[in-house]
Amino acid sequence: MDKIIKGKIFVLGDNIDTDQIIPAEHLVYSLSDPEESKNYGKHALSGVPLSKAGLPAGGIPFIKNGSSESEYNIVIAGSNFGCGSSREHAPFALKVAGVKAVIAESYARIFYRNSVDGGFIIPYESIQKINDSISTGDEIEIDLMNNTLKHIESGKSFNLRPLGDILPIIEAGNIFEYARKSGMMG
Repeated sequence: MDKIIKGKIFVLGDNIDTDQIIPAEHLVYSLSDPEESKNYGKHALSGVPLSKAGLPAGGIPFIKNGSSESEYNIVIAGSNFGCGSSREHAPFALKVAGVKAVIAESYARIFYRNSVDGGFIIPYESIQKINDSISTGDEIEIDLMNNTLKHIESGKSFNLRPLGDILPIIEAGNIFEYARKSGMMG
């Protein structure tokens, strides 16, 4: 896994719940069928109301033209990201849409665990409020070794909470692969 993640950001507000990340009507697709699972990416963040998206009037869609992959590979959010039901489909949908990392002030615990255990996305926590000082479409760089986010245009840096023991799990692909590779499972 690269230790630097660069890309365009999609900015969200507080209390983005799992039904906004992937609305319940789209939970009918197989998680294991490669073709069918693309539908999770196609509908990722489709339930987020514009009032929580921090977007200009008319909005900017996360997924354009019926694609299953977004041009935004990093999501920046406020507090309590991933609240709501405990479905693993939410971080899976973000992964299928091409998201590598989410940076939020805080997470619902089950979303955070599902993100890590499934190896879907890197759930970084910001030390300070970030989502009100950058905009959707801005480019950033995340340094996984130094736990920093750098806003490319302004050069401004933000510190992120260290990932601790979760990065090896995500790098392995999921918690079971990590357990196998580290000799915890046969």
